[in-house]
Amino acid sequence: MKYVILVSDGMADEPVSELGNRTPLEAARTPNMDALTKQAEVFGLARTIPDGFEPGSDVGNMSIFGYDPKKYYTGRAPIEALSLGIDLIPSDVAVRCNLVKLAVKNGQTIMEDYSAGHISTEKAHELITLLKPALEDESFTLYPGVSYRHILLWRQGEDRFRATPPHNIPGQVIDKHLPSGQGSEVLLGLIEKSQKILKNEQANSIWLWGAGKKPSVPTLQKRFGIQGAVISAVDLIRGLGICAGLEVILVPGATGYLDTNYRGKVEAALRALQKNDFVSLHIEAPDETGHEGSVSKKVLAIEDFDSKVVGPLLAGLKTLPDFSLLLMPDHPTPVSIRTHTADPVPFLIYRKSKSSKITHAQQRFTESFALKTGILRDEAHHLIEELLQLNN
Repeated sequence: MKYVILVSDGMADEPVSELGNRTPLEAARTPNMDALTKQAEVFGLARTIPDGFEPGSDVGNMSIFGYDPKKYYTGRAPIEALSLGIDLIPSDVAVRCNLVKLAVKNGQTIMEDYSAGHISTEKAHELITLLKPALEDESFTLYPGVSYRHILLWRQGEDRFRATPPHNIPGQVIDKHLPSGQGSEVLLGLIEKSQKILKNEQANSIWLWGAGKKPSVPTLQKRFGIQGAVISAVDLIRGLGICAGLEVILVPGATGYLDTNYRGKVEAALRALQKNDFVSLHIEAPDETGHEGSVSKKVLAIEDFDSKVVGPLLAGLKTLPDFSLLLMPDHPTPVSIRTHTADPVPFLIYRKSKSSKITHAQQRFTESFALKTGILRDEAHHLIEELLQLNN
């Protein structure tokens, strides 16, 4: 048996008036996901964000990988640091360092763009190199990542300061969202230095948040006896894969946006299954377009996911004797508010060996149909056990 987890980041949403009070998922043409839904072994809603946690891809995807965030979550940045090959020691604190675009409106500074116009990785690396002489010392080191996402390593640092994720405050005044609490003065100084250096650049500031220390997570091999691979353009997902003991497969042209190399990701996933029993494939574009607040782009991202990922992947998987597939978003990213929510998300588990049993003949893979099933998995970190048929 081969096992696949397929995640469309932030795909779930809320009804939008522009779409006739339908969600982008309801408005999108998704024949491949709908076909899976009609033949799914189980279809319903799952809660990926436990009570008390900030809704985000770190917590949501940790749940999907089968890890209870209440037990294992230490912060977002240390997970991403692992994907960059940063060897954290117990006293180190990793801090997420976004390249952002700020603007002045009515005399106040606002978050104009959390991604600095989805800055290219090449340009971002140029800016990180520009910042290094001014920001680095015996306490701090900057590590370039992908696009706007980077890491600041803080030796003997503080991980109890508070800061709002920049994608949570589009168009909002930044003052009350900047780092505050223990150690924040030092970080605010770094942000001010970056603004002086970057004042005429595509990204005109850094934004520091998501701090934490190295997590201690048992591998999927140790827990379930499975080996496999993870495919994503996002450092966070790669870092979770490393925590889980998975091979990280890098796909040329994978950007985490609408222009990502969908075909390359699918081909890499199918190749990975030739030597492994498990693969996780993550697509970021629905989340990014949700943060942009673009209804049309989010519908396009969902349709691309269905036609360029789900369809070709299924065509390849169906040549196998048998496989099981878990398909879901990690959290909603409603275009109306341009940030994450903690609402349950639709999920399905499909098995080739049981595909002839049609259990949801009239349904589509949407939030409303998932709700109508009455099925709610209140702790999504148990879904991997369901996928692996360990709870039968």
